[in-house]
Amino acid sequence: MTGARDLFGVAAAARPSPRARAGDVAPATESPLWSARPLPGEISLGTSSWSFPGWRGLLWDRAYPATALSRSGLAAYATCPLLRTVSLDRTFYAPLSTAEYIRHAEQVPAGFTFLVKAPAAVCDAVLRDEGGRARVPNPHFLDPAIAARELVVPCIEGLGAKAGPIVFQVSPLPAEVLDDVPLLADRFAAFFAALPAEVGGSRPVYALEVRDATLLTPRIMKMLAAAGVRLCLGLHDRMPEAERQIVALRALDGAGADGPYRATGPVIVRWNLHRGFRYQAAKNRYEPFDRLVDEDPTTRDVLARLAVETFRSGQRIWITANNKAEGSAPWTLVRLAEAIHRAGL
Repeated sequence: MTGARDLFGVAAAARPSPRARAGDVAPATESPLWSARPLPGEISLGTSSWSFPGWRGLLWDRAYPATALSRSGLAAYATCPLLRTVSLDRTFYAPLSTAEYIRHAEQVPAGFTFLVKAPAAVCDAVLRDEGGRARVPNPHFLDPAIAARELVVPCIEGLGAKAGPIVFQVSPLPAEVLDDVPLLADRFAAFFAALPAEVGGSRPVYALEVRDATLLTPRIMKMLAAAGVRLCLGLHDRMPEAERQIVALRALDGAGADGPYRATGPVIVRWNLHRGFRYQAAKNRYEPFDRLVDEDPTTRDVLARLAVETFRSGQRIWITANNKAEGSAPWTLVRLAEAIHRAGL
């Protein structure tokens, strides 16, 4: 299986010349991102968002303000052959309209897909104040009607074949919710069953990312398998290391504990945060995100093997990296791509 294809198996058109200007932001075509060896189209690497001035010389040809990058940086980003996806993290905080999704889709070539985060309005069991502290229970937690209306339908209608996985990242849950995992599993099952199975002839890919390690249980994996929902590996200080989370992924796919992993569906990984840090501490340490500060070769090699095994299973894999994983998401992906090649591709 070779060549770039979109989410629905259609061969991707050739990318435009990366030397062409993209709006008022031009790509840094002489950087290591453009000289990296290409990967098969079924392995989609990307960053979390794209509006970082510190990527000057790595993604952008010169210094641009964040406002210009937010408006026009995506088109320049998408000319890089190594970057075949990007995580739309802003949708966690506020919904996008169908027209906004269309504008995003128009800025990227065929074969490029978006990983889209579901809104906190349905993924957080509590309503929080500006400091992130829980105030009261969220009456709309796991409300499928809101999720369909504000996320799934506009996302799939707007992005079309450029829609990648829709990730429901469930924020850390209160103790009273975690105390009854069987009930929570039933609520998850009912939620996913009520989401649209198809929008305009396209079938969304749904994934669940949890921030409580106690939810990586056989019961939850059995529920996901029955619902046709994928487990998103969320690499975060609250969660176990990648290798331990892959054990749950193996259980989801009915794979044994030993030997190569055989995926039965798409694999989604979000490398969010370096272990031992909170987000603000990592941000303070790593800005302006122009170099690797705390390299994590162990995680990199684990993800490289996972990418190779998923590809050999005939499935697609999305891996997005945050600046707060090692210091600079683009550099993380350059090194990850090198590790994937060393692992056998």
